[in-house]
Amino acid sequence: MSPFAKETLSKLIKFLEDEVYPAARVAHAQIPADPEARWKTVIPVIADLKEKAKKLGLWNLFLSKAHYPQFGVPLTNLEYGVMAELLGRGGAIASESVNCSAPDTGNMEVLARYASPEQQQKWLVPLLNGDIRSAFSMTERFGAHVVNVHSALELTICVVASSDATNIRTTIRQEGNEIVINGHKWYISGAGDPRCALHLVLGKSDPENKDKYRQQSIVIVPANAPGVKVVRAMSVFGYDDAPEGHCEVIYENVRVPIENLVYGWGKGFEIIQGRLGPGRIHHCMRSVGAAQQALDLMIQRVTNPAKKTFGKFLYEHGTVIADIAKSRAEIDAARLLVYSAALQIDKAKAKGALKEIGIAKFVVPSMACQVIDRAIQAYGAEGVSQDTPLAAMYAGLRTLRIADGPDAVHIQQIGQRELTRADALVKRQEEIRKREKVLAEHYKVKAHM
Repeated sequence: MSPFAKETLSKLIKFLEDEVYPAARVAHAQIPADPEARWKTVIPVIADLKEKAKKLGLWNLFLSKAHYPQFGVPLTNLEYGVMAELLGRGGAIASESVNCSAPDTGNMEVLARYASPEQQQKWLVPLLNGDIRSAFSMTERFGAHVVNVHSALELTICVVASSDATNIRTTIRQEGNEIVINGHKWYISGAGDPRCALHLVLGKSDPENKDKYRQQSIVIVPANAPGVKVVRAMSVFGYDDAPEGHCEVIYENVRVPIENLVYGWGKGFEIIQGRLGPGRIHHCMRSVGAAQQALDLMIQRVTNPAKKTFGKFLYEHGTVIADIAKSRAEIDAARLLVYSAALQIDKAKAKGALKEIGIAKFVVPSMACQVIDRAIQAYGAEGVSQDTPLAAMYAGLRTLRIADGPDAVHIQQIGQRELTRADALVKRQEEIRKREKVLAEHYKVKAHM
């Protein structure tokens, strides 16, 4: 780590221990119970933490200067990975306190890499300053439609999965000097926040294009534009995550100026690939931290004398010791996977790290879910209550196995990538066999394998 990274890490640890971790329960208590008021509240303790973080220089740590010279900080993705794990231990409040929380991080990366100077000045700078927040609008509702009706009782259904961005059905079209957007999205994180000022909306702009990866575009839509309707907040395992939320949003004849098109027509798929790569790793970094926090809580629970059962500590019963050991090993292995991916992004950018990113994305959240589940089991009923963070942590990590591409998609992509090595492996083995034959003849032996 560079001297700057070491100094920043030291300051971050102190800030988290002294300010952020103690504020977690306070922040939760400051969210109103009233169904309407909870969506209009800026949580006071988090606002105060942000001001403190800015003064300490603990701000926008995710944005590497190596990739974003104009806006970034002098940290590599690998260096940030160490810090993001610590942020993950503090939940959403920790990341937001230093302006490193999703979906803003990914949106800032999009605007820093692809937006015009005018778009950057209008939208990116306020995001970097923490003056506004944003939403990334990709996932769509009603992902199935009837393609053939054989009878009143027999339907052929074509499932349009949100995990395949080429299936997007929201329409984006140009009319004169305006862009018109129509679509129905849901699970749009950040759309409920009163500070949300813009949505980056992915839609289909050229459905007839023979290249299915050139059919989509991304447009900046002001959150208060006429025709933008936040229908409701979707719950995730019963959590609404107010005031940020994961909302169902309808775009009905929304009109924005042509200048709000990001990067160019047909560039949508390219942009989301650039956005989701680093974002997936940020999630994985934080997931390692969440798993570590769960293990720490589990160790405290099973060594607590007040929780003895039948005269024994909890760790003296059954497989608790084995669960602790397996959790330790799994966390450490997952951390190295994430570091490997971060290092590869530093070397070859996100496009050159697809394998490492994909492996981390389907391994790390599953690992974290498993570790958290073990901790919940150690706590019993308390583990699924609001009196520990474990239930909320589990809900978030289980959801992450779907977000930014479900496990099955990443597993299939990695498996297919591995299969492309088959011909080369066969040729290599044939060369070895040829040399083996020559050696066997030289030594006058028969090689049997």
